[in-house]
Amino acid sequence: MPTGVPIEIDGLSKHFGGVTAVDDLSFTVQPGRVTGFLGPNGAGKTTTLRVLLGLVRASQGTATFGGQRYRELERPLETVGAALEAASFHPGRTARNHLAISAAAGGVARSRVGEVLDLVGMTPYADRRVGGFSMGMRQRLGLANTLLGDPGVLVLDEPINGLDPEGIRWIRGFLQQLAGEGRTVLVSSHLLSEVQQSVDRVVIIAKGRLVHEGTLAELETDSLPRVVVDSPDRPALAAALEAEGLEFTTGRQGLIVDEPDPARIGHLAFVAGVELHALARQKSALEDSFLNLVGEQGVSADDGGADAPEPTSATKATDTADDAAAEHPSPPDEPEPTDGKGAE
Repeated sequence: MPTGVPIEIDGLSKHFGGVTAVDDLSFTVQPGRVTGFLGPNGAGKTTTLRVLLGLVRASQGTATFGGQRYRELERPLETVGAALEAASFHPGRTARNHLAISAAAGGVARSRVGEVLDLVGMTPYADRRVGGFSMGMRQRLGLANTLLGDPGVLVLDEPINGLDPEGIRWIRGFLQQLAGEGRTVLVSSHLLSEVQQSVDRVVIIAKGRLVHEGTLAELETDSLPRVVVDSPDRPALAAALEAEGLEFTTGRQGLIVDEPDPARIGHLAFVAGVELHALARQKSALEDSFLNLVGEQGVSADDGGADAPEPTSATKATDTADDAAAEHPSPPDEPEPTDGKGAE
């Protein structure tokens, strides 16, 4: 059984010229749980993961697996399985062929190919060319690739993207199963709704800085409840709230007041002679709490380059798994069969 090790980000910073993509970031991901790594697009998530996997050099700080940098791991494929961004595959190769090549390159027994295909539900489609796969099938194939070495740590970038509802339900259960085996599972996303049913903890960043680390319950508690109030005479109610210096917005069910105590709102309406027909405490949803944390910070002022690797030849050479395939293309295959159905 594979053993997970902690992922440790300690004082990590990364600068691209005058742009700071990651700013003194520190957090720890423990084995045996699924941790969501969240933030808006351009917040620094991908840059952090690239530093962690040795694809980009940190300006300051460290990113390690159990205290070791990726390049220091004796058998990296058996320690860490990673899928960054959308996986790319040669359209003319079959799923089985792709995995066999990866296994051979990583010194993994060929028998493992069939095992991981079965794990991700791709066995019936193993001998079909990838060019005919849906996005969800490609996501499953990318996940199979990360599992080849039976690693104790999984780092997955947007793994739910492109999956249909059945696929989403499957991957949520699968990630929990992997964590239950003692593995360390880190899943990045820019949408809390994508991962909230599968993660145990969340790490949220904005503009490269940590804004929250903890459980989903703690995230919900961080947001103060508000009061929803309505009246047949909304302008009079709004005037009473303004007179008390209370801030509010207009919702479908009334005015949403930044005040946790309904009794206070009821009293001021009574004093102002405003009739009420709705008064209740509204507890903020998780998504609201998430947006409150990242909304003001948003993304970097230079979003276009803040979460991208430096444009050096070394970085380009390691950016995607497609580079090697592009330099050594496979011979042409026979035309794609048209009698198959998609996996999703």
